[in-house]
Amino acid sequence: MEVQLDQDKCCGAGQCVIAAPEVFDQRDEDGIAFVLDARPPVVLHEQVREAALICPAAAIRLEP
Repeated sequence: MEVQLDQDKCCGAGQCVIAAPEVFDQRDEDGIAFVLDARPPVVLHEQVREAALICPAAAIRLEP
């Protein structure tokens, strides 16, 4: 799995960070999310899928 995040779409809600803190974080200055691990281990895939589903801005895209 490859994780991509469109920072232009991100609204800074932080739901991705709550769902998968090992994979996502937020910038201090504006709260915009960024990816810590674009190829997370399999044990985190379920959390990453959840983060993508609950993102209010639909800014997260997952590639196989």
